[in-house]
Amino acid sequence: MNMCVGFFGIQIGFGLQNANTSRIFQTLGAEVDSLAILWIAAPLTGLLVQPIIGHLSDKTWTPLGRRRPYFLVGAVLTSMALVAMPNSPTLWFAAAMLWIMDASINITMEPFRAFVGDLLPDEQRTAGYAMQSFFIGTGAVFASCLPWILSNLGVASVAPEGITPDSVRWAYYIGAACLLSAVLWTVFSTKEYSPEQVAAFDAHRALPGQLPDGEQAPARSSKSYILGGLVWAAIGFAGFIGVAVTGLEKELYIAAGGIAAFGVLQIAVGALHAAKASNGVTEIVDDIFRMPEAMRGLAVVQFFSWFALFAMWIYTTAAVTAVHYGTSDTTSAAYNTGANWVGVLFGVYNGVAALAAFVIPVLARRTGRRGAHAINLVLGGLGLIGIAMIRDPALLWVPMIGVGFAWASILSMPYAILSGAVPGRKMGVYMGIFNIFVVVPQLLAATILGLTLKHFFGGEAIWALVIGGGSFFIAAVCALLVREPGTT
Repeated sequence: MNMCVGFFGIQIGFGLQNANTSRIFQTLGAEVDSLAILWIAAPLTGLLVQPIIGHLSDKTWTPLGRRRPYFLVGAVLTSMALVAMPNSPTLWFAAAMLWIMDASINITMEPFRAFVGDLLPDEQRTAGYAMQSFFIGTGAVFASCLPWILSNLGVASVAPEGITPDSVRWAYYIGAACLLSAVLWTVFSTKEYSPEQVAAFDAHRALPGQLPDGEQAPARSSKSYILGGLVWAAIGFAGFIGVAVTGLEKELYIAAGGIAAFGVLQIAVGALHAAKASNGVTEIVDDIFRMPEAMRGLAVVQFFSWFALFAMWIYTTAAVTAVHYGTSDTTSAAYNTGANWVGVLFGVYNGVAALAAFVIPVLARRTGRRGAHAINLVLGGLGLIGIAMIRDPALLWVPMIGVGFAWASILSMPYAILSGAVPGRKMGVYMGIFNIFVVVPQLLAATILGLTLKHFFGGEAIWALVIGGGSFFIAAVCALLVREPGTT
């Protein structure tokens, strides 16, 4: 419990961000089809920060331990960003605050994933990550419902154009205080095993499909890195030219830039290997290319799962206010009533996730981790599609039950499987690399969802939720194909 209390605070910050960022953006003048591109800060910072923090925390040992120094620094920075975000004077200031907030959350959150893997043996990890899901769910319930609670206590939920309502601002202030307090609890109530103890545990826990110390697959040759990098870079630069020549939307530059950047990174790593040089970047990239088989399968599952989640987080407020409350006017009482109700709905799915955290380990014992995860992802897909089918806003809590089971499973099952497939001394970096497969679908969603809605669905945000439901179904099928260590 002490290991996971900090996640209660982290999820308060994450929950406030998920439930209210689009609301703040729209209040400051953002159009619906530009919401996804404004959210680009969140996944991009995770892509850059988590592997680096994971790599650094693997190599850290201080009086506070291995992971806990990062918990503390990230919590302080996140609390400061939470105070600043609802006071943003302009749209681009708010986007910058989202960037800083998400970077800070990632500094704190990434080592928490490795923390449970460090301290628990494989047979306890399903329960350990389920406990994280419980605290994530309870923290998110509190965060999602805060503006609604405050508005019902008399705090104003309507404000002049361009001003964030007081109910949202005070929710962020309260969230900052709770986040810092919860993380401090974990920092000062837990201890960590030393690197030598972790190495000793690793020597006794190797299973088929794991990467025990000293037996990692060989890294790619410098020639392979350079040739592969040239191919990736060429595709990315061709994409830039194609977007410029055809006049397609500028959001596609992000996808082309990401492909080109990955190519340039491989070329640089290849050149360093050829020069017999090594640093943190080369080590991280080497680890990417020698991931265990189970991690490769989970990467596909994560891709489709998080594409669905990002669609939900970006577009639920715009979809519910437009379809179920009949308005997109951010100054109207109807819009703000609908936006507050979305906060409650997000609280419902997180509350269900907190309870589902106790059900999922039981389900996993009966169906296996893969089967349990697939079942829960199907429930999530049904939930997102259900939002589009139901027209009475008072009944929208029903499909959120399915979303809650999916969310609880996404927060526990992949990490329980992954932690048994990687060596303890690299738990942090592999948890950080695993986040790449959380981030890439979010970047893709931020790149194409707005364009897809604009060109094929008349700008109607509700269709993003239907697309997300389909993505959950694909993830469920892929989950059944994952090969866990020690299974067939």
